[in-house]
Amino acid sequence: MSTSRTRSLVALAALAAALAYPQSAAAYVGPGAGFAVVGSLGIVFVTVFLALGSLISWPFRALVRAVRVRRVKGKSEIKRAIVLGLDGLDPVLAKRFMDEGKLPNFSKLAASGTFTPLQTACPSMSPVAWSTFATGVDASRHNIFDFLDRDVRSYLPILSSTRISNPEKTIKVGRYRIPIGKPSIRLMRKSRPFWSVLDDCYVPCHILRVPITFPPEKIANGVQLSAMCVPDLRGTQGSFTMFTTDSERAGSYTGGTLLQVERQGNTVIGELPGPPSPFVEDTAEMTVPWLAELDESAQRASFTFGDTEFELGVREYSDWITIEFNAGLGVKVKGIVRVYINSISPEFELYVTPINLDPSSPAMPISYPSMFSSYLSNLQGPYATLGLAEDTWALNERMIDEQAFLEQTWLINDEREAMFMNSLRKNRDGVTVCVFDATDRIQHMFMRYLDPDNPSNRDKDTEKHANAIEDLYVKMDGLLERTMEHVDDRTLLLVVSDHGFKQFKRGVNLNTWFLENGYMAPKDGTDAVAKESTHADETCSLGGYCGATAGGDSVIGEYLENVDWSKTRAYQLGLSGIYLNRKGRESQGVLGKDEYDALKREIAEKLTGMKDPDTGETAITSVYNTTEMMNGPYATNAPDLLIGYNVGYRTSWDGAVGKASAATIEDNMKSWSGDHCIDYKLVPGVLFSNRKVEAEKPGLIDIGPSILELFGVKVPRYMQGRSIFRRAGANSEGGADDGGGTGDA
Repeated sequence: MSTSRTRSLVALAALAAALAYPQSAAAYVGPGAGFAVVGSLGIVFVTVFLALGSLISWPFRALVRAVRVRRVKGKSEIKRAIVLGLDGLDPVLAKRFMDEGKLPNFSKLAASGTFTPLQTACPSMSPVAWSTFATGVDASRHNIFDFLDRDVRSYLPILSSTRISNPEKTIKVGRYRIPIGKPSIRLMRKSRPFWSVLDDCYVPCHILRVPITFPPEKIANGVQLSAMCVPDLRGTQGSFTMFTTDSERAGSYTGGTLLQVERQGNTVIGELPGPPSPFVEDTAEMTVPWLAELDESAQRASFTFGDTEFELGVREYSDWITIEFNAGLGVKVKGIVRVYINSISPEFELYVTPINLDPSSPAMPISYPSMFSSYLSNLQGPYATLGLAEDTWALNERMIDEQAFLEQTWLINDEREAMFMNSLRKNRDGVTVCVFDATDRIQHMFMRYLDPDNPSNRDKDTEKHANAIEDLYVKMDGLLERTMEHVDDRTLLLVVSDHGFKQFKRGVNLNTWFLENGYMAPKDGTDAVAKESTHADETCSLGGYCGATAGGDSVIGEYLENVDWSKTRAYQLGLSGIYLNRKGRESQGVLGKDEYDALKREIAEKLTGMKDPDTGETAITSVYNTTEMMNGPYATNAPDLLIGYNVGYRTSWDGAVGKASAATIEDNMKSWSGDHCIDYKLVPGVLFSNRKVEAEKPGLIDIGPSILELFGVKVPRYMQGRSIFRRAGANSEGGADDGGGTGDA
C-alpha cells in the first residue's frame, strides 16, 4: 500500500470519527438519521434535568462517597500534589546552569528538597517513558515500546499508541457513501494510570497534555486534555503546507508539501489542502481558498483566508485562524491554523502550520469531559491541539528558520502555561499534572549549538541562537517560580522530566547492516550478492543493494519496500528495536523457535560494541534481549532486541522508517541535532522535589506510587514502582487492583 493511500485512509478514519462523536464536536451536523444529534432545545432540557437530578441526589452521593473513601483511602500526608513535567530536561545541563547562578528557583528547590537524576524507561523515548510515569510499570506491562509498531501481516508501520478505524459498513446514495455505525478509536497503552486510582478515591485530578492520553480516559473527579498522538485534521501526526512562487522548490517534503502559487501583480491566490471528504469515494482533498494582497513597500499582506480577513507582516505569525472544509451533505469540518510570511519578494513564501483540531469543536475526542477543551478555548482562546504541535519537520526541511521555530514554540508554551495556571487556581485539593514540550523540542533542534563538531552545523547558523538552550532553561526557571506561588506546606511539588538529552551526530542504519551481513535480502537479489561489497567510500557499500537506483532510491525503500521476506531473518523499524522474522508471528516468518533464539544471541553479540569505521568510536554500547529484561503480559509485542546506542549516535532517519542507506553509519545533517533514543542508562531525566527523596536511584516508574502513598492510597499490586519517600522495605504492600483496562473510546 502506498504512503499516500495509507495517509488517506487515516484521514478518512479521522473524519468519520468526527461525524460519529457529536458530543465532542457540537458544530458538526450529521447527514441524516444515522447521525442524528440532539437539537439545541433538547440540550437545554437535558442540561436542566441533569442539574436537577444532581442536586437532588447530592446528599446520597456524598454519603456513599464518604463511606467508600474511608474504606479505600488511609490518612493523607498531603492535601495537594503538583507535577510540573518538563519533557527532556537534562540533569547535566540543569546542574551546569544552576552552578552558574542562572536558575535561582531550581537551586532553591534543590536546597530545600531534592535534586537528582531520574531513571528513565527502556527504551528512553517519550511515549514509553511517560507511559511508565503514568502507570508505574515497564513497557512490557503498558504495551508502548516506541512511537511506531509494525503490522505483522503487512510489515507496514502503525502508530504504537492509538488505533483508529472506519465503520465497516456504508450505504451508497448516488455519489455519496454514508458510514453506518461508529468508528473505533482505541488507546493501546495498557495498565491504569495513577490518577485513575486516585479518581476511585475521589481525589480530583487535572491531567493536562501528558503524552499517550489519546483518546482521553474517563476521570469522574477531574479533567484531562490529550497530548502526543492527537492527529491533525488530515489524520497525520502533523503535515505543514508551504506556498511559494518559486517553481523550482515545489514538491513533497518530509512532514509536508510545498505548493506553487502564481502572483499576478500584487495578488496571490491559493488553496489550502485538507482531508478528503468522508462521504465521496476517491475524492480529492477538500480545500479552503485564500487570497493575499501584497504591499511590498510596507512588507505586509492583507489576507482573506476562507471566511477570515486579517493583515500580517513579513516574519510574523498570525493568530489562530478558524477554517472550514465543506465535506458534503451539509457537513462542515473545522480546524485551526497559523500562517507565517517568510518573504514577499523576490519570491512570495507563505508557511501554514498543520491543521490542528479546533478545540472549541474538535473532530475527535481530545478531552474528558468532552466540553473541557471547549471550556479552555472559551477561557483563553484557540490553542494547539496536535500531539506534536511544534513543527520540527518544517525546520528540518528549512521551510521556516530557527527564529520562526522558536517563536512558534513559545506561543504554544504560553498557551500551555495559561491552562496549567488555571488548573492550579481551580484544583486546590488534588493532583495537577501538566507536561511542557518546549524543553524537548528546542533541545532536539538546537543541541548542535552546544557542540561545534556536530555535523548538523554544516551550512547553518552557529551564532545567532547559540544561547537558545540556556534561554530555555532560564525560562523554565521562571515557570517554576510562578508554579511555586501555589505551593504551601501541605503541597507536594515535583519537577519531572522523562529523559535527558545528548548530541545526535551520527545515524546507524541496521537495515543496511542486515543486508551487508546476509540477514536481509531484496526481492531481486540473492544472499551471496548481498554480502559482496565492503568499500565504505563507495556510493553504496552494498554493491548496489542499498545504493542509488536510476531514480536515486535505495533498493530497500521506505517502510521495508522491496524486501524478500522468504530470505529475510531480521529487520529494523522505529527508533529503538530490531524484529526477527519469526514463524507464526510475522505473516511471512521464516524462523522457527530454535533458529529464533540462536539468531537473537548471534545478532546481539555482533552488534554489542559496534565501532564507527570513520571515527573509531563505539556506536552501540548494549543490545538488550527483551524476553530477558521484561516479563509483563505484553512482552511479546516488544521488539525482539532493543539497541542501546552510545552518546552521539542514534537510529538513522532512513533506518527509522525501514529503509536501507548507502552506508551503515552516516552523519546526521538535519537541524534535529539532539536526541535521547540511546542506551537508557546514559540519558536519565531529572527530579526536583520539595520533599527529601530517600530512594537511592529514583525512577519514573516510582512517581505514581509515591503520589498514591502520600495521599494515603494503597499502591496497586500491578505497579512495579515504589515510594521514593520511603527507605527500601518501608513501602506499602500494594492493593488489589489488577491494572486492567483497554483505553477504548
